Amino acid sequence: MLEVVNLTKRYGGLTAVNDVSAQFRKGHISAIIGPNGAGKTTFFNLIAGAVAPTQGRILLNGEDITGMRADQVAVRGVARTFQSTHLFDSATVMDNLIVGHRLRTRSGLWDVILGSARLRTEETLCRRKAEESLEFVGLSHIADRLAGDISQEERKRVAVALALATDPQLLLLDEPAGGINPEETVSLARLIRKLAEHGKTVCLIEHKMDMIMSLADHIVVLNYGAKIADGPPDKVRANPLVIEAYLGADYAQA
Repeated sequence: MLEVVNLTKRYGGLTAVNDVSAQFRKGHISAIIGPNGAGKTTFFNLIAGAVAPTQGRILLNGEDITGMRADQVAVRGVARTFQSTHLFDSATVMDNLIVGHRLRTRSGLWDVILGSARLRTEETLCRRKAEESLEFVGLSHIADRLAGDISQEERKRVAVALALATDPQLLLLDEPAGGINPEETVSLARLIRKLAEHGKTVCLIEHKMDMIMSLADHIVVLNYGAKIADGPPDKVRANPLVIEAYLGADYAQA
């Protein structure tokens, strides 16, 4: 589904992503791991269109999306969550989610001014999609609560629901389990597996290795911006370069 070829991003003398090539299969769960500063978030930013690559290509379902803007990439089915979950805290959870499906609508300023039938139809569609997304992540019961009043774990799930409301094919999840406890992490891993079971392709950045090793079908390891390994979890955890750069001998022998 997604292929990156010789992807590179330089900021002056700093190479944040260095000649990375990788493939991510449709319907699979892939993970990007590596030490802090390895280039993982920059890699996501390149795929999502937040920044343009210095060189290399990004192919989504065979289409070259290299250098496209973030909104153009989103329309093609790529949704992104962030390490820090930012919501409109003074709005309800439902109102936060209704925004998500707007990229699939066509009504504009004149529709708003005239109160057009198209606007009313699309507003109904956006609300329905928000309700479906919230139900999928198991949070229908908090739809009318203010986003600022929900827990950290609920915020993580709302972020996934917001991504789902855009009708994505590929979800890029940046540290979805960051800041939540072990029990919540297990529950969130079940949600991620559920996404794949419903035909979504998932790629996540995460530092919780027990979660990654039990969840991911495929792992790409970055270090200093370069890919040092990729493959299934068993292969990656036994790779000497990965052990030295990131996992450590104690984890590899566990």
